[in-house]
Amino acid sequence: MSVEEERLHWLVRPGTIRWLWIVLAAVLALIVALQLGIKVKGYFGVDGWLGFGALFGFGACVAMVIVAKGLGLFLKRGEDFYDD
Repeated sequence: MSVEEERLHWLVRPGTIRWLWIVLAAVLALIVALQLGIKVKGYFGVDGWLGFGALFGFGACVAMVIVAKGLGLFLKRGEDFYDD
């Protein structure tokens, strides 16, 4: 590890980010794979499909980011808002 990378916080180091992506993808794959052996009882039919929870969670996250971006554009103030 270089001196430059050593000064960075551990969460912004490229190696840590790559490691986190790999671990989180493996956990997601494991959870979806567990649905093959564990019967998920769906209440609405579609929520019993394989991987529905992962897809629904991802879609909800994307929707929240889009709504937050829209609110940010609507609520944003100018740089000189508090200047006299």
